[in-house]
Amino acid sequence: MTENKNNKSEASNDSEIEKVAYRFEDSGEAIAVLGVGDRFLRIIQESSDATVVARGSKVIIHGSPDEVTRLVSIFDKLRGIVAEGRDINVEDARLMMRQGFAAEYQEHPREEGLSLETHQVRIRPRTKGQEKYLRSILEYPMTFCTGPAGSGKTYLAVAVAAHFLKSRRAQRVILTRPAVEAGESLGYLPGDLYEKVAPYFRPLYDALYEMLGVERTRKMIEDEVIEIAPLAYMRGRTLNKSFIILDEGQNTTVNQMKMFLTRLGPESRAVITGDVTQIDLPPEQESGLIQACRLLNGIPGIGFAELTEKDIVRHHLVQRIVRAYEREGNRNRGNARNNNPEPD
Repeated sequence: MTENKNNKSEASNDSEIEKVAYRFEDSGEAIAVLGVGDRFLRIIQESSDATVVARGSKVIIHGSPDEVTRLVSIFDKLRGIVAEGRDINVEDARLMMRQGFAAEYQEHPREEGLSLETHQVRIRPRTKGQEKYLRSILEYPMTFCTGPAGSGKTYLAVAVAAHFLKSRRAQRVILTRPAVEAGESLGYLPGDLYEKVAPYFRPLYDALYEMLGVERTRKMIEDEVIEIAPLAYMRGRTLNKSFIILDEGQNTTVNQMKMFLTRLGPESRAVITGDVTQIDLPPEQESGLIQACRLLNGIPGIGFAELTEKDIVRHHLVQRIVRAYEREGNRNRGNARNNNPEPD
């Protein structure tokens, strides 16, 4: 038998099936948690083997003991979010179900340091993986983060950068990436340097606009408090008292990555992000990010974070898309091994 925190669940069970009536305080709380027209409840039901039916200010959960326990825990978590004054949205419900047991869901970590103030918003990690990534950035002078699209690699790095500017822990922020393509061929594009690179840095701009505001971001770029430049422009420099983000690191060559890593100056912090499943380099060329993660692992002062599909917080379809491509990649690798067996 499982009871919620207000001792308002009623249960009966046999050896295989458990039935629980989970009660909310009133119909208002039930609507806030389950959604108008039970829209959030439907998401939970679609992702569960149990049967979940809403009846006024309670839900009837009918399923295996483990699944009933899991759903009761999830409803407790959702009630906690509502109690804190937050509105639940569709992605909250989907993310919680994707995380497995509700203990994996980290919408509101309580530990000091895991909530970052920027000029516009407060940023919190939303998954265990994101929490570990954020801890690494805050603890180590250099952090490598790999993970699929939508897992928060760039967003959280920019959040910490904005927080460091606000708290004066960094004098400037430098955002860089391999420009356009691996060859960094910017010369034939129209416009000045800013106009040439701007489209390729759009994810970084979007994050800065959200955290600092459009006008403040533009003013900081104009005053060179925030610098946005292709990776080639880092050569020969020493970056002091700076927060530096190298985005799309999977598309750096070995030499480019070594060049970038040796730019780090006193009182600076660097974050290198990338998705190693989306490398645009020629097949014969090793990714600088993959080599760096292999060579530098274990060096004191360097942190590593690996995000997975469980950390994807974009539209729920993104996780399914990533999973489909991973399955295809695994099939192709299996076929390649079968067609080219190891010699005896």
